[in-house]
Formats: sequence, C-alpha cells, structure tokens
Amino acid sequence: MSEITARGEKKLVLASGRAHPELAEEIARVLDTELLPISAYDFANGEIYVRSGESVRGTDVFVIQAHPAPLNNWLMEQLIMVDSLKRASAKRITVVSPFYPYARQDKKGRGREPISARLVADLYRTAGADRLMSVDLHTAQIQGFFDGPVDHLMAIPLLADYIRGRVDADNITVVSPDTGRVRVAEQWAERLGGAPLAFVHKSRDLTVPNQAISKTVVGQIEGRTCVLIDDMIDTGGTISGAVAVLKNAGAKDVIIAATHAVFSDPAARRLAESGAREVVVTNTLPIGPEKRFPQLTVLSIAPLIARAIREVFDDGSVTSLFDGNT
Repeated sequence: MSEITARGEKKLVLASGRAHPELAEEIARVLDTELLPISAYDFANGEIYVRSGESVRGTDVFVIQAHPAPLNNWLMEQLIMVDSLKRASAKRITVVSPFYPYARQDKKGRGREPISARLVADLYRTAGADRLMSVDLHTAQIQGFFDGPVDHLMAIPLLADYIRGRVDADNITVVSPDTGRVRVAEQWAERLGGAPLAFVHKSRDLTVPNQAISKTVVGQIEGRTCVLIDDMIDTGGTISGAVAVLKNAGAKDVIIAATHAVFSDPAARRLAESGAREVVVTNTLPIGPEKRFPQLTVLSIAPLIARAIREVFDDGSVTSLFDGNT
C-alpha cells in the first residue's frame, strides 16, 4: 500500500493582542522571529474584529495577550483571536496569558459565588486553544481547570536572583503576606540560600473587594532585611499595610517582590509612600508612566516566556527551566 507523507517542517508563529505589544515584540526578538501581522480594531459599539494578515494553515501558533484594565476587553480579544486562528486551520494553538484573568476567583468562598477562573479556562478551550501558558498563577489548582496541557512558569528565579545581588544574603527573611502563600515563600527561601521565613497575619472581609487588614507578623524579623513576596499587587493596600507591620516590628529594610503589577489606583502612591526600600515586579502587565515611582524596578519576563515557547515548540521540557521543579 502506498502512503502519502507530508513535506516540510513545523512552523512557529507568534501572534499578539493589542494589550501589551511591547512584551510580545520583546519575546519575538529573543526568539529571532517576527510577530504575525494582524488587523484588529473595534466597531463603534465595542465589538472587536480580528484577522490574520498571513496564512497560518498547519502552524504552531502562540497567542500572546496581557490582561490589564479593561481586562474583559483584552480577554475577549484573545478569545476572538484564538477562534479566528482555529478557523484558519492552525495546527496547534497555545494561549500565552502571563497574567491569568480572573485568577483570584478560583474557589467558592461563600454560597452562590462563581468560580470564574474555571470559566476562563473553559472559554479558552471552547474558542480552540490546545494548550495554556501562564506565569505565577494565583493558586496552582488553576492548572486543573484547563482541559489540556498547562505550562505554569515561575518568576521566582528571576526575582530572587535580582534581589540576592542587592542585599546581604545572611540577613534576609522571606515574608509571606498571608498564610496562604507560605509554600511559595518556602521556594523563595530555598532560592535565597535557606533564608528564614515569616508571615503577616491579616483579616479580610469577603464582602468588600480589594481590602484586607494586616495585623501582626509571625517570625523573627527584627534588624533584618525583609523580602515581602506576593503574586500580584492590585491597589497596594494589603502590601503597604504589611510593610508598616514589618517596620513596626523592627525590620531594618523591606523589599517588595511581586510578579504581576496590576497597580490599580491608588497603588503607585501607596507603594511610593509605604516605606519599602524597593518594589520589584515583572512586566507581565504594561506599566505606564503614571504608575511608575522612584522605588520601582521592572524586570523583563520576556526571556523566560520565550524559552518556554521554544521548549514547547521543540517538544522539549518546560520543567527543565526551573531546575526540574514547578
């Protein structure tokens, strides 16, 4: 029996939404390629139109989209992009969402609440995504919401290596902003040479969004440089309150390290006035001039995402990027 075989090699295609083109362009430069030309615009009533300027038939497409405010617009644009690429016969579509939308709504805290993070995963899958890539999910369980492979990238090596070069490693205490992120704090401590841990006790009213009260710190932090870690900073109220608690407890210095700089108003002002020596974040989200302040340091996540995209495309190991740990 004669067989018909396909000719040619796999082709990697990078497509970007309009939310954070600078990040996508940097990823493309690291990979030594160009972004897929895409026509995208809004109709007068807010509907979004998307069309690829080139054929993507049989290609391996990575759809990069950040999700700053207005988050719902950019999520919808990404879903429409995935749908258009699927209908254009792309062979495999990977959604690259460095900041996963609705990640904080990952469980039911009270009756009649949605699990919106699961809904987003279902939307990606329904639109035509075969794979999902994100950075520092709010909780690891979100990986199980998507019915397909999920590449959960970690910014800890990038952030921790930067901070290690800025402070005396023997005088660091890693501080979790609450008990829920102690496991992440342990990974930080390991990366910083076995630094001791502490956590801030806080209370939160589930009926009031973006509001938590930091009360006290558990752990030895007096006279030490505290590295206060979190996955995201939204309005900055919780993290600024934690800085005050640490300072009042005798901390020598406080450095804030977070992956996602959401920075909703009045975050920039709060962080600038918090007393933190430095605020270190990544560029998973765009940070405009109005959100910047003297203590802010922004590290690029593009090389990490580019390496992960290359591993996925080459059928390699994404886990190997993190010393075998994810």
